[in-house]
Amino acid sequence: MKFGSVALALAALFSSTSVHAGGYLKVEGTQIVDGSGEPVILRGMGLGGWMLQEGYMLKLGEVGQQHRIRAKLVELVGEERTAEFYRAWLDNHTTEPDIAQMATWGFNSVRLPIHFDQLTLPVDKEPQAGVDTWHEEGFQRIDRLLAWSKANRIYLILDLHAAPGGQGNDLAISDRDPAKPSLWESEENQRKTVALWTKLAARYAGEPWIGGYDLINEPNWSFATPGKGNGCDETENRAVWDLQQRITAAIRGVDQKHIVIVEGNCWGNNYKGLPAAWDANLVLSFHKYWNNNDGASIADIVKLRQSYGRPVWLGESGENSNVWFRDAIRLVEGEGIGWNFWPLKKIGFNQPLEIVAGDGWMKITAWATGKGPKPGADEAFAAMMRLAENTRFENNIAHPDVIDAMIRQPHDASARPFTARRLDGAPLTIRAVDYDLGPAGVAYRDSVDANYHVATGGERTPWNNGTTYRNDGVDIARDADGSPYVGDFVTGEWMRYSLDAAAAGRRSVMIRARSAKGGTVMLGDREIAVPAGRDWATIALPDIALQPGSHALGLRATACDDCEINDLTLTPLP
Repeated sequence: MKFGSVALALAALFSSTSVHAGGYLKVEGTQIVDGSGEPVILRGMGLGGWMLQEGYMLKLGEVGQQHRIRAKLVELVGEERTAEFYRAWLDNHTTEPDIAQMATWGFNSVRLPIHFDQLTLPVDKEPQAGVDTWHEEGFQRIDRLLAWSKANRIYLILDLHAAPGGQGNDLAISDRDPAKPSLWESEENQRKTVALWTKLAARYAGEPWIGGYDLINEPNWSFATPGKGNGCDETENRAVWDLQQRITAAIRGVDQKHIVIVEGNCWGNNYKGLPAAWDANLVLSFHKYWNNNDGASIADIVKLRQSYGRPVWLGESGENSNVWFRDAIRLVEGEGIGWNFWPLKKIGFNQPLEIVAGDGWMKITAWATGKGPKPGADEAFAAMMRLAENTRFENNIAHPDVIDAMIRQPHDASARPFTARRLDGAPLTIRAVDYDLGPAGVAYRDSVDANYHVATGGERTPWNNGTTYRNDGVDIARDADGSPYVGDFVTGEWMRYSLDAAAAGRRSVMIRARSAKGGTVMLGDREIAVPAGRDWATIALPDIALQPGSHALGLRATACDDCEINDLTLTPLP
C-alpha cells in the first residue's frame, strides 16, 4: 500500500512508545548513555542504497558493483544523462520526511553508509598525488541529513561503507574494483581514509546529534591470501586494528567527544587479535544475518563485551522475514544491545519502505543481465528518471507489518488488526492478505517463516514465496490485475482476522477460493470444500451469529496442497 491509513495508525501507536534521548552519546562501562547519563538502546535503520548502490537493491545484483552498474547506464544513455540520473537519485532518495517518519515510528538513530567518492577523489584520480580533493556537495548532503536528524531527535551515525580502494573481497558492499589496489594493499588509500575521517570529525565535532563514527564497514580480507578470502580465518587481524587505531588517533586530534565504532574482520565479526581498548569512548560493532536467534548466536560478542569492558552494538542486520526481525531484536535488546537494520528502502518487500521499480526500469535490468533487448536511449532515460522520482518518500510503498515486527512485537506478542474493520449494516469484505499483525503462532502460521541459511547451510529460500505485499511467512501472489491474494495455503497453515461488530446479529459468509486439486479449509468451526479448478469459486458457508464487540476469525487449511484464498465477505441478515 502507499503510505496511508494503516501506516499512519501504526505511527500513532509507535510514537507513544518511543523515547528520544539527547546530548552527546558516550561510553560508560559497557553501556552507551546519553547526555544525562541514561542508558540508550539504539534502534535504527541504515540508509543503504542512497550514497552507495548495491546491485541487488536495484535488481542488478548480477551486474556487480556500483561502478559497473553506472557503466551499463552510460552504455544506454551516455555520460551526461547518467550523471543527471545520479544527481536526481541523490536528491530524491532520502529527504526530511523519511527521517521524520522514522522518528514517529519509534526509531532513535539512523546509519548513513558513505561512499568515499561522495566526499573525495580516488587516489588514482587526484591531480596531485598525496593531496586530497574534497567534494563540498557531498559534505553538504550530510549537513542536511544531520539537520533533519537533529530536528527529529534522531542520532546520525556516520559509516564509511566504501573506503578508498575497498575494504574486502565482498566487492559490492564497497564498490571495489579488484583490478586496483585495495584499502589493505595501498598506503595511499589508507592515508586518504585517515584524512577523510579527520575532515568529517573536524566538521562535526560540535554536533551532539552525531551519534558516532563507524570507521570501516565490514572489513572482509584474508591477509594470507589477498583477493581470495574474507578474513574469517584470520587470527591476528593486525592491519585491521592498526588502521582503526590510526583513524581514532586522527579523530581525537580534532574531536574529543564522539563515540568511535570499530568493526572486526569477516564482515564485522572476527575480533581475534583485538588490542587492549585504545579509547575510552570506543564501541564494538557486530553484524548478524541469516543465523539463529538464540543465545548461542550472540554468546561470543556478549562475552567480549564483558571481558573488553566496552559496549557492543548490532550495527547491521536485516534482509529477512518479520519473524526473524522480531526474534533478533528481542534477543539483542534482552542483553541491552542496540541495533540498526538494513535498509530503510529498496526495490523489494522486506523493509519499511519499498521503491517501485516501474516497468521501464525492469526492461533495463532485463537487458543489463542478458535477459532482454536493449531499450532505446530516450526510453531508458525516462525509466531511470522515473525510478529516481520513485525513491522519494511520498512515492514509496509503506510496509507497516515490518515496522510492527521491529518496534512493537519484540515487547508485545499480541495480535493487532492489520486494518480497522467495523461490521455494521453493510457487507464487510476482508482480503485474505490483510490478516492480523503479530508474531507467527499468534497472527498466522506458515510452514516456512524465515531464512536461517547461515546456520543451516541451506539455500536462501523465500519465506513469502511470492515476495510481495507482506514480509511474514504467509505466501502472497498477485492476480493479473495486480491485486494480492494468499497463495500456496497448505495443510496446517492459518490466519487470524480481527473485526468489531457494531451490533448483535447473524451474518452470511461467502469466501472466494480456488485449488487446482481441490481441498478443504475451515473458518472457525465451519469446514469449506474448495472445488477443483483454476478459476475463483465463491463458496457460501452456514450463517454465523456475532455479539457486539471484538471478534477474531480464524481461517485454517485442513486438507490442501495448493489452496488459494482471495477474500471473505460477511453480510448482515435481516
